[in-house]
Amino acid sequence: MIALDTNVLVRYLVRDDERRAEPARALLESLTTERPGYACREVVVELVWVLERAYGVSRERIATILQELVATQSLVVEAGDDVARAAIRYGAGGPGFADLMVLAAAERSGARPLYTFDRRAARLEGVELLR
Repeated sequence: MIALDTNVLVRYLVRDDERRAEPARALLESLTTERPGYACREVVVELVWVLERAYGVSRERIATILQELVATQSLVVEAGDDVARAAIRYGAGGPGFADLMVLAAAERSGARPLYTFDRRAARLEGVELLR
């Protein structure tokens, strides 16, 4: 298994810099189930931030990208089930992706409710606003 940094995934997905996009493409296309790539949670959260803020990619498109990454057999996405759940909610609007990852991890761990000062996140089922 090899680890992938956010910038490799960004170059592969956005292809705005061919000098870097081509090596990223070659690396990702060389991955196999025997020698998969690995993307940790932090890479996924940063990827969402970069795609949304720097490139203006829509939440719906980002949600689709994340679901495709999780489904890729030659890529291990840390907490892939959490990423998939958070991606669905993210695509539907509401809180930011990082908040949705926190909620998904809390749900997986059976830790409920999730307390927050974030009014937007507190609208979600299983989240309570701390006053």
